[in-house]
Amino acid sequence: MESKKETALTRLDMPDAEVYYNPAFFAKAESDLYLERLQQEVDWQQESIRMFGKQQLLPRLTAWYGDKGYTYSGLYNAPQPWLPVLLELKERVEQATGHRYNSVLLNHYRHGQDSMGWHADDEKSLGPGIASLSFGGERGFAFRHRTRQDLPTAKLVLQHGSLLLMQGPTQLHWHHQLPKTSRAIQPRINLTFRTVLA
Repeated sequence: MESKKETALTRLDMPDAEVYYNPAFFAKAESDLYLERLQQEVDWQQESIRMFGKQQLLPRLTAWYGDKGYTYSGLYNAPQPWLPVLLELKERVEQATGHRYNSVLLNHYRHGQDSMGWHADDEKSLGPGIASLSFGGERGFAFRHRTRQDLPTAKLVLQHGSLLLMQGPTQLHWHHQLPKTSRAIQPRINLTFRTVLA
């Protein structure tokens, strides 16, 4: 399925990083269809992790698909076989970015209280590039430099059908987060395509 709104990625003005963003990578009708398919076809789970000595449920639903397993926050994600909808999206992202990916982490943010805290995807088992697709309710997203306090927090709004590309040294020098919001907001699904090396 072809998108008439697919446009070039714009590089964000962030030192020590290669971050590109396209707010309308998919047209709205296409984005609506993908959101519906992902809600229905993905095997969503609410995992728990140990924090401060206690098991706590993650504040979002997750799923992991691809060729290899992946561990983060002490949680091992066994790979599920690729779904046709995920292969479609992976192909579109690979054509647009010129990068290849072998896995995808999906996050389902059901409302404004579902979130992702400050972190970097800098595990040694990961390649340096991540391509992130967003479908559903618009959410604020932020970057902060890991060592340079003089740099302001970089913020953007992840829109329905958008593509965010984080390449090069980004994960080594910047943390990112999807903060909670008290605003009434529609559910959002995020896909982060990755390359697992080991």
